[in-house]
Amino acid sequence: MVILQTEHLCKTYGSGENAVHALNDVSLTIHKGEFVAIIGPSGSGKSTLLHILGGVDQPTSGKVWMNGSDVYAQNDEELAIFRRRQVGLIYQFYNLIPVLDVTENITLPVLMDGQEVNQERLAELVETLGLKGREKHLPNQLSGGQQQRVSIGRALMNAPAVLLADEPTGNLDSKNSQEIVSLLRLSNQKYGQTLIIITHDENIALQADRIIAIEDGRITRDEVLRG
Repeated sequence: MVILQTEHLCKTYGSGENAVHALNDVSLTIHKGEFVAIIGPSGSGKSTLLHILGGVDQPTSGKVWMNGSDVYAQNDEELAIFRRRQVGLIYQFYNLIPVLDVTENITLPVLMDGQEVNQERLAELVETLGLKGREKHLPNQLSGGQQQRVSIGRALMNAPAVLLADEPTGNLDSKNSQEIVSLLRLSNQKYGQTLIIITHDENIALQADRIIAIEDGRITRDEVLRG
């Protein structure tokens, strides 16, 4: 089942001689439950693609479809709801709220959406992410690896259709990096989550079901590693 599709996606910053084509005619199809790694050099358009897939950055032209809906045909309010409910975003720098504890950071998207917290799901996530006993800790009381676990919990709390991770291990050592990737893989398998990771780490990319390489805003390779 196709969950995510782009058609002739382009993104241009600036105009005239100063125009930078971050994405140039990108068309791809991703199926429900796939684990996809997007690789490419700095400035290749990887993060731009991820942000457009997540409803964060508008394309200059082209279409993005998620679960059969045209993402950018929505108005601003609908797009905000889409981001909260359909997409889980994980960044390299965690982006936790410093004055909120672990539980509050994880449940923030649910509360912002005006929904009731699913306590059973929260407890399961805290257990799975190895954060039990740290629920009341503030971000500055946690290690980098633990902070990234909280950001994963926050991304998973609303049970989004697609999980998007932008260099999620960029600030971590190799041991923590592997643990984070294992947790993301677990969410992919346990919750049937579609997982798209941007990474410079070849070892992480090789754990994916599929690798998409981007250079100069274009897809140069799309290889299925395992079915």
